[in-house]
Amino acid sequence: MTAAVARYIDSLQDHGGLKGTDIANFTDVSSATVHRWKAGTHVPHPSTQLLLAQLHYVVSRLDDYYSPDEVRLWLYAPHPQLEGRRAIDSIVGGQAADVIAILDRLDAEVYL
Repeated sequence: MTAAVARYIDSLQDHGGLKGTDIANFTDVSSATVHRWKAGTHVPHPSTQLLLAQLHYVVSRLDDYYSPDEVRLWLYAPHPQLEGRRAIDSIVGGQAADVIAILDRLDAEVYL
């Protein structure tokens, strides 16, 4: 499990342009804790693992369209299809399905 978490964090950083502090902020832990997860010396709580998995899924889909810096901006910018909410807030707030629906529309080329 620790290797999977480390790979997810690497992917979030490499493909999503996210920094350790970003991951720490939305998982509500310290940057040192994120470093421990990445090093494999600690394992995040299962609910945090789910959050990381959802974010990893979203970032991997956005990676098909945007550079890492653009992915980060996409996650943090207010989004019209989320009624002005940020995608990252929707994911953290348990509404990843709303963000995934936007990605489905993007894939279908009906992104408005």
